[in-house]
Amino acid sequence: MAAATQLRRSLWVLVAAATLTVMAGAILGPIVPQIQRELGVSGSAAGLIITTHGGVIVLASPLVGALVDRIGPRRPFVGGLLVYALGGGAGLVVDSFYPLLASRVVLGLGTAAVYTSVTVLIYELYEGQAMERALGYRSSANSAGAAVWPLIGGAAGALAWNAPFGVYLVALPLGILAAATIPETRSSSEADDATADGRERTDEGPGGVVVALAVFRDRPTLPLVYLLYFGANALLYVIVVFYPQFLAGIGVTSSFDISLYLAANGAAGGISAIAYDRLLRYTGRSTLVFAAFVLWTAGFGIATAVGTAVGAALPVLLFGLGIGLVFPSTFAWVEAFAPPDRQGQFSSYIASFGYTGQFLSPVLFGAIVPIAGIGGVFVAAATVAGIAAAALGTHRFTGSSF
Repeated sequence: MAAATQLRRSLWVLVAAATLTVMAGAILGPIVPQIQRELGVSGSAAGLIITTHGGVIVLASPLVGALVDRIGPRRPFVGGLLVYALGGGAGLVVDSFYPLLASRVVLGLGTAAVYTSVTVLIYELYEGQAMERALGYRSSANSAGAAVWPLIGGAAGALAWNAPFGVYLVALPLGILAAATIPETRSSSEADDATADGRERTDEGPGGVVVALAVFRDRPTLPLVYLLYFGANALLYVIVVFYPQFLAGIGVTSSFDISLYLAANGAAGGISAIAYDRLLRYTGRSTLVFAAFVLWTAGFGIATAVGTAVGAALPVLLFGLGIGLVFPSTFAWVEAFAPPDRQGQFSSYIASFGYTGQFLSPVLFGAIVPIAGIGGVFVAAATVAGIAAAALGTHRFTGSSF
């Protein structure tokens, strides 16, 4: 374990990098209409500039996880930051649709590497409450990024349509800083020793489906953790996608005013995530997740009835508080349940399930809009959260371990 001072420096580098995984799509949200005009493409095509990297993350994360298990997380982390800067910053000089779309694929590869490497680095550099605190800070940074990056993107877009792409270049100095401050970890040293001795893994491979199925069979709680993260991200995107439409219906139409509600959601998540490790001194993770489900059920339920701009702030605050409890709990459970020599593989599934939830959310909940309107979406979301709360409450009442 590295010295305490080095670990503190490393933590801030990891926290800063965590915000970049949110920035990958969030910073371009305010300039989608500008992209559409400048490139002469449809709104759907312009939207692909935001969503493509997410699809790449879903597909690439297991490959990144296999690489992390083979060589350790430090080198994929540093390399991922540099690839992130290359793919994101390319938008500064690209002025046609398909090359820009290709650059977003590169960005997705870099984001996948950063996402999974940050997770495994936290697992390997910190222990006990220090790890719980680091996971809370990581989730808090994600929430802060969700609040701040769209504002920065909108401000930069006022200068030039492609100016927000320049913000991605912040990953370049961060990558250099990471190379200088992030220490080698246990798995990195073991991988180097194995290479020097000429030893190779003889099983199905770090990303093998057979291995994953065997682990899921022996540790049936682990798939439930991924399902939790999938559901949390799907519900998060109910807020991101449908809440602006709901706000327009009660007279909140300014893009800046709408961004304040989304920023409040992120700020609330940041607050609860910072308090996460302290809360664990008094209760367990399952209790915190149960509380989050209750908060989400109440928040979406209130959204079905509220009709004023002031009242509309409460649902996003409640939902944000829940997110700040669920996200670090998910990461901590994966660390606890996954095999120690396959942290990269099973951490990569977090990213895949999370981004799949974000992608499918508008599809699953959007089908309700023609039938029951935006209010129906919130009823459905409240129902999902309520069922999850009841299931987890029953699980806890029976004394089952989770």
